[in-house]
Amino acid sequence: MRYVLAIIVFLVVAGFASADVFNMGSGFTNLEMVTVGNPGNAADTEVMVTDHTTGYGSVNYIYNIGKFEVTAGQYTEFLNAKAKTDTYGLFNPSMWSDAKYGCKIWRSGISGSYTYGVAAGYENRPVGYVSFWDAARFANWLSNGQGNGDTETGAYTLNGYNGSDGREVVRNADAKWWIPSEDEWYKAAYHDKSAGLGATYFDFPTSSNSVPGIDMNDVLGNNANYHVVFNEEPIDSGKYMTIVGEFQNSASPYGTFDQGGNIGEWNESILRGSIGGRGGTFVDTYPGLASYYRFYFGSSNVEFGPLGFRVASVPEPSTLAMLLSIAVGGFLWWKRRNA
Repeated sequence: MRYVLAIIVFLVVAGFASADVFNMGSGFTNLEMVTVGNPGNAADTEVMVTDHTTGYGSVNYIYNIGKFEVTAGQYTEFLNAKAKTDTYGLFNPSMWSDAKYGCKIWRSGISGSYTYGVAAGYENRPVGYVSFWDAARFANWLSNGQGNGDTETGAYTLNGYNGSDGREVVRNADAKWWIPSEDEWYKAAYHDKSAGLGATYFDFPTSSNSVPGIDMNDVLGNNANYHVVFNEEPIDSGKYMTIVGEFQNSASPYGTFDQGGNIGEWNESILRGSIGGRGGTFVDTYPGLASYYRFYFGSSNVEFGPLGFRVASVPEPSTLAMLLSIAVGGFLWWKRRNA
């Protein structure tokens, strides 16, 4: 009996993916997370093009990742909580002034009493013009309970560091919220969860091996925000970034949206001496969305309009408890059926 129960627990935990979406909790609305299961899955073995290595996507634990990219509205809450003086340069004036690529966050007041807001219609579009270190401080803030929570400790021990001397900063072992590793990001985007622990991966993060379209109204899915022709006009009424999750039925197998197109996203990888990213942007053509595409900017403190992030976290205890409950229920059903 113990052996059977152990098998059921393993199968449930291994197969648990992202049918359920979890809100971050009180104090910060609309930051939804999905759970990525199948711990111990094999890495992608597909042969990639020259200079774009393979072997990504193997993660041996369950984790949560943002269903959406962090939005301008969410980042504005962070700024109002932690950037009244803006010691660490969390706000970039180009967020507002860049008419083409800005996420339309504005700042008013003087240092010590800065306040921030976001233009109507941009609240649920992704934040851009953030460096990796801005994203790391956002993750630390989440880890420390938001509000006046510390930005310098938590997932990353920063203590004022901004990447200026090339020193690598790594995730702390007890991190609660963090920027995804490249393997975590890749698995959530491309791994076919129906393959369980297998090495089956999609070419695009829309659960498809076919090049996505760009139709926001297509209910059939497999669409994303990118350029069919380089540098063409934006597809959403003059706004280059689309609302997160805009492309219906175009989620990754684990339930994330916009891991291809919209904005590029930082991850924890080190690529050619700099922290790298994935996902392509609204200014890229379709190869930027593909699983083989990686990018770097030569500096981890660069800030660019089409560059943002999403966060990852440890599963909530209630999630793990739910998994155990399902497993026990399955065992009791098996026991009655075989009585």
